[in-house]
Amino acid sequence: MVRKLVTVALIGGALGLAACNTVRGVGQDLGTAANCTENTIQGTRC
Repeated sequence: MVRKLVTVALIGGALGLAACNTVRGVGQDLGTAANCTENTIQGTRC
């Protein structure tokens, strides 16, 4: 069971990293998510 969970977590992490090819891309994605969250809290659009 633990082995399956670790495998799923590793595959999910690999897919997440593949979506953001560079460290700059990761930073941009996090910034966009933070801005969207803040806008949603304030009642505006993403």
